[in-house]
Amino acid sequence: MTPVAPTFFFDLLSALAIISAILVITRKNAVHSALSLIVTLLSLAGLYLMLYAPFVAGVQVVLYAGGIMVLFLFVIMLVSLERSIHEESFNKQWHVGILACLLLGAMFLYVVSKGKAIFPDRVASLPEAMNTQQIGLALYQQYLLPFEIASLLLLVAIVGAVVMAKKKI
Repeated sequence: MTPVAPTFFFDLLSALAIISAILVITRKNAVHSALSLIVTLLSLAGLYLMLYAPFVAGVQVVLYAGGIMVLFLFVIMLVSLERSIHEESFNKQWHVGILACLLLGAMFLYVVSKGKAIFPDRVASLPEAMNTQQIGLALYQQYLLPFEIASLLLLVAIVGAVVMAKKKI
């Protein structure tokens, strides 16, 4: 399997995802944090494209960066939180965050130091030609009823959210 793009683009998208993910948890303004999350999700979609998964990349952009983030921004704008309560809740969690960061950093250094001894040498060959078609056929043939039930539940949730927002406005 030949790479789609040079390693430069992989490094660029990876660095962009990491930097924007750090911005998600360090921004005090919730809207800026949500916008950084959108950048993170879009860079992950680019990485999925490089991994020969166009369907997953499309779902990442449409569902997460599009739909879920719009929902997050509406919730952030509709719900007004007290700034002092918001800042106080973040101040109490720094010890846990530093501990988690140190543990993840130690695991990262372990994987980097051991290198190929941890993972197998051979790479699984994945069929990438019919990926999207197979997912579509399975979704609309085998799983049509659960798909329609999920779409109906999402529609009811959207209508309920609009009704609840209308009463408050």
